[in-house]
Amino acid sequence: MPDSSHLLDRIDRWAIECPTRPAHTSEGRVLTWGELVAQSDALALWMDEKLAEKQGPVAVHGHKQPEMLVAFLAAVKAGRPYVPMDVSIPEQRIAKIVEGSGAALVLTPGEVSEVLSQLPPAEGRKPRRRVEGSDPFYVLFTSGSTGEPKGVVITLSNLTAFVDWLCTEHLFKRAGEVFLNQAPFSFDLSVMDLYGSLTTGGTLASVTKEELSNLKLLYQRLGDSGVTTWVSTPSFAQMCLIEKGFHSGMLPNLSRFLFCGETLAPETASQLLERFGAAGAEVWNTYGPTEATVATTSVRVDHALLTQYSPLPVGYEMPGTRVIVVDESGAEVQEGERGEIVIVGPNVSPGYLKKPELTATVFGVREGQPSYRTGDWGRAKAGLIFFEGRMDGQVKVNGYRIELGDLEANLRVLPEIADVVVLPVQKQGRVESLAAFVVLSGPKEGSDFEVSAKLKGALGERLPAYMLPRKFFFLDAFPMTPNGKADRRKLAERLG
Repeated sequence: MPDSSHLLDRIDRWAIECPTRPAHTSEGRVLTWGELVAQSDALALWMDEKLAEKQGPVAVHGHKQPEMLVAFLAAVKAGRPYVPMDVSIPEQRIAKIVEGSGAALVLTPGEVSEVLSQLPPAEGRKPRRRVEGSDPFYVLFTSGSTGEPKGVVITLSNLTAFVDWLCTEHLFKRAGEVFLNQAPFSFDLSVMDLYGSLTTGGTLASVTKEELSNLKLLYQRLGDSGVTTWVSTPSFAQMCLIEKGFHSGMLPNLSRFLFCGETLAPETASQLLERFGAAGAEVWNTYGPTEATVATTSVRVDHALLTQYSPLPVGYEMPGTRVIVVDESGAEVQEGERGEIVIVGPNVSPGYLKKPELTATVFGVREGQPSYRTGDWGRAKAGLIFFEGRMDGQVKVNGYRIELGDLEANLRVLPEIADVVVLPVQKQGRVESLAAFVVLSGPKEGSDFEVSAKLKGALGERLPAYMLPRKFFFLDAFPMTPNGKADRRKLAERLG
């Protein structure tokens, strides 16, 4: 049963139950549970006094340092949401986020450390108020269609609904899990590992950008981490699979892979089961936008599911929510028909910070609960939800409308392909053709021309000729964004 106590109380209890257990590890630094709670309590009192006359959230700018966790918890203990900002975000965009959020305070890890060095212990003293119920807990800024970042407000109630579901589904061991933190804290995927760990007395093992850019360092870090719960994008796991030594021998304690953020290719899941399944590790696929608190569907991917479905489903809806597929008028479509995915339930955000008009376009109330129109194509079959790409991922080639997500899904079905990204090739402001960047599931047998011809032939049996990519590029792995997704911008640069 979900714990009915306040989320912050559920976190703080571990300082009493396991004060010397590591709460966070990063770059060789260890923050214990006793230190995390004591430091966040002291910093919360300092924030409460310093910001007494100021409104607004606390922005935290850094990269996976222990002080970031201290600042996050201190902010909400002082009754304010936090805004995480990773160092990978360009300075100009950081300035827009700080201005757009109306931040009352911006802290770096160095500044947190300096302040803490001058503070006495809290010794049971508390700020005037902490975040409660429908209060904003954090604000994550995502890309806006206008080029301006938009802040997604997630309340304590939203986060609690998500964490209760996550912990009920996976039954994490009390003070016994080590969660992999691959995504930066400014990307909502990190909420899954961060609060999965914080509420269960776990250890959050962060992988830094330096380790991600050096595979030797990365595999050493993974091998030393003791990870039991892997949380990442599928692209990150696919990159790791390039290393033949990436198997249960490297991660002997691993119990589960939890994926979110992008499409999980069947081949990636199959390889993970082959290398880790015999040791008992499970593979889970999840789906959800930032606006619905990380994820709202999930399904365990086993050999039976892989045999039955390709592309893979993103799962069953979270209990207490509804994930429905609607037509242009908002009416629910028949089972199996394609439409827009709409999420209804307690995990749905109240909207975008200081953007009421934008909020009104996609947020609403349905069946008496908050709802969010995702802008994602999908369909429902036998209780399972299938994601079929972004509704705005449509291009027109020679007069034909083509959904890039649809084409990618059909390419991933081919046994030769482990993963794929399809991009438009533009000339003089119009889309002239399509290009497919492919990670093969095995060694390339033949020249690029021969393999391309084979793939086109196989794809031509599934799709009309006008949908076929003109050019194929073969890569060992995709370049990745700081969030761990395939970097489509870098791939596009190869098109000239």
